[in-house]
Amino acid sequence: MMQVDPSPTDTKPSELQANTAQKPNYKLQYILSGHKSAISSIKFSPDGSMLASCGSDKVIKLWDALSGQFIQTLEGHTEGISDIAWASDGEYLASASDDKTIKIWSMELRCEVKTLIGHTNFVFCVNYNPNSNLLASGGYDETVRVWDIARGKPLKVLPAHSDPVTAVSFNHDGTLIVSCAMDGLIRIWDAESGQCLKTLVDDDNPICSHVKFSPNSRFVLASTQDSTIRLWNYQTSKCVKTYTGHMNRTFCIPACFITTNGQFLVSGSEDSRIYVWDLQSRQVLQVLEGHRDVVLAVATHPFRNIIASAAMDKDLTIRLWFDE
Repeated sequence: MMQVDPSPTDTKPSELQANTAQKPNYKLQYILSGHKSAISSIKFSPDGSMLASCGSDKVIKLWDALSGQFIQTLEGHTEGISDIAWASDGEYLASASDDKTIKIWSMELRCEVKTLIGHTNFVFCVNYNPNSNLLASGGYDETVRVWDIARGKPLKVLPAHSDPVTAVSFNHDGTLIVSCAMDGLIRIWDAESGQCLKTLVDDDNPICSHVKFSPNSRFVLASTQDSTIRLWNYQTSKCVKTYTGHMNRTFCIPACFITTNGQFLVSGSEDSRIYVWDLQSRQVLQVLEGHRDVVLAVATHPFRNIIASAAMDKDLTIRLWFDE
């Protein structure tokens, strides 16, 4: 069995051993209400002080990540918002909308400072590079676009997939971009040249809902609509781990790494639960119950043992779970 260590390489093995012995024990701490229709994405700010959420009610809401207090609503999109992403310094937030635009919001001014126009259909996913001078986006026009944020112009339009692009993100040094789509393909791109370096595909070719690099960027984590999450070694094009137990057949549900207290994975599910797996053994270690509809979004705090989760129309709450 291959040992997989997708956490940053500077952790000593002894520390990992000590950490991994702990079983996660997340407990519900806060319930945040305010969105009027399905919540599509939630993200902790890089400094861990705020949580941003967005949804089909066309707004972004900002919350205090530790107390659950509501801070502010950001309005400006004319259609639902599918995704949000923080710049690495936490000073800006980007949002991707069905109005075919990406908006950049200043956290200092608490308002929109730029609109990126170019996608010809719904924009579904967005992420900054580590320097936060570039933004990658994907959408229903089947392209991945790389934007120069300062100029507000696209640097590259990659004819990436033959179906809507469901996720796009950079690796930890910004040299690679990973994308996935409803065509079931995962593609790795050279961020500089825009060249496709690799295509990962599973035999059954299930719709790929979400993909991201592991913290050390040696692996890619992919969520697919066959109720499976896969960890790929993209250098060898081999799937090295699979995680199951949750339900995912219809919606794009992302998974996240937890590296604050061991090595775990967390994902929402269509059975209204949140699942936490041990990264190495692939066992489900905890199931969090309480939501009353599909858990569409999860996020993990950058340095504390906190999971945020958000659900669809029959629920409309964001829940904060603490293991402290």
